[in-house]
Amino acid sequence: MHKARGVAAALAALLVLFARPAAAKDELVIGITQFPSTLHPGFDPLLAKSYVLAMTRRPFTAYDQDWKLICLLCTELPTIANGGAKPIAKDGRDGIAVTYTIHPGATWGDGVPVTTKDVKFTWEVGRHPHTAIGAGEFFRRIVAIDIADDRTFTLHFERARYDYNAINDFELLPAHVEAERFADPGTYRQRTAFDTDPTDKGLHFGPYRIAEVKPGSHITLERNPTWYGAAPHFRRIVVRVVENSAALEANLLSGAIDYIPGELGLTLDQALALEKRHPGRFDILYKPGLKYEHIPLNLDHPALEDPRVRRALLHAIDREALSRQLFAGKQKVAHSFVSPLDRIAAADVPSYRFDPARAAALLESAGWTLQGKVRRNAAGETLSLELLTTTEDSTRRLVQQVLQSQWRKTGIEVRLRNEPARVLIGDSMRQRKFTMAMYFSFSAPEGNARGFLHSGQIPTADNGFAGQNRAGLGDAETDSLIERIEATLDPSPRRVLWRALQHRYAALLPALPLYFRTDPYIMPKWLDGVAPTGHQGVSTLWVENWRMRP
Repeated sequence: MHKARGVAAALAALLVLFARPAAAKDELVIGITQFPSTLHPGFDPLLAKSYVLAMTRRPFTAYDQDWKLICLLCTELPTIANGGAKPIAKDGRDGIAVTYTIHPGATWGDGVPVTTKDVKFTWEVGRHPHTAIGAGEFFRRIVAIDIADDRTFTLHFERARYDYNAINDFELLPAHVEAERFADPGTYRQRTAFDTDPTDKGLHFGPYRIAEVKPGSHITLERNPTWYGAAPHFRRIVVRVVENSAALEANLLSGAIDYIPGELGLTLDQALALEKRHPGRFDILYKPGLKYEHIPLNLDHPALEDPRVRRALLHAIDREALSRQLFAGKQKVAHSFVSPLDRIAAADVPSYRFDPARAAALLESAGWTLQGKVRRNAAGETLSLELLTTTEDSTRRLVQQVLQSQWRKTGIEVRLRNEPARVLIGDSMRQRKFTMAMYFSFSAPEGNARGFLHSGQIPTADNGFAGQNRAGLGDAETDSLIERIEATLDPSPRRVLWRALQHRYAALLPALPLYFRTDPYIMPKWLDGVAPTGHQGVSTLWVENWRMRP
């Protein structure tokens, strides 16, 4: 009896030990699975980069945890109702002028105030055809900028869009640091201080600044004394990169890292297994959201340009079984690029159920006949494709193998290849050097679809591989729907157009929808204040609210 009490007491003591640190901590160690290919806010839309930079800067606007558009760097959100935005008809176009004021306390880490000089410079960089900024289309929509004073400016947009005041992509660049490096726009990507000198204090104006960068290993952030907001609790934050998820979990259990965020950490199945093995040791928050796991298809591929083949690929895989077996049914199968959680989701989007017989019939009609165990066309060519995904995600690699097996049963030969996320997104996808690729995209609520579906956003050598329509979809009806959605400010008729776009997407299948991800945030018992959004706005945008529980 006494021995049992002793064991119980020892276990209780261990739980207390695991539950909170021995003393107050002023350093937080975060573990993620990807290292950014660049730290420049405009290049390569990698989530790892966004996660880090959100601690060192702030966008003008962002969607918060309630999916409401708010000001972060500006003082008041301009609207047509409050007079901050004014529709302007000119040359037969319905444009709009939108005025913002920079927060009066915003100051770069070297003491230089954040001003409209930075606004004008960022616009010049963003719209230049030789810089290939990811949000280049956004900057080119701004036809002029009026400067009222050092803090107030007006953006003149060529056309009024429903998201006219959401300038989340207007990521400021410090003119006093970057202007000289931009003297030759063609080489700016290689010369930017964000990559050649990332610890330069003049690059950051958020609650933290980057103090150390060890490529492939970690990024260290320290409090920024010029930050204008609430003082962050932690003196230092270390973002440690552990690309192997099993090793990431081992680092968490050993105490080498404190926290694994949902944005770039363990997959849902890994978190469920961890919680089962170590019940009560961590606070685990499961956050469903707009993260869309899918397989973009390169529509320039001779086989994939036929929509019947694309539909057959989807009919041949059992996504419901994947979700059920790997994720306990917690990740809903996707039928469109729009999550059911989004306010614009259509309830009647066509779905492609698991139907191998239907897949076979579609392939036969497209000229791919079964010869032995493989399918060939009239020229004797084998229906052979390649599926690419990220090396860091062991669950993706497992899904990859399951899909390969299911496609094989329909006579489709699929080779598997993996690359680090920074290579996949920064090179292979950016330059469209792929056949099929599995990864996720992240959007804001009612996020504009132009960037990844409009024909004007296909990356090419001529446009510096800007744009994210990596599938290469060139469809006049899709373009028209996107343009009409953008021009419709009234939400009710806009929802009708969104429904039509989702139906068109389901018919064309430029990508194979898999599921909408639920992200697990694995926190120590003593960490408080982390508030995931479920959308494109990463949780680190509010890092100053993170602290130790009292």
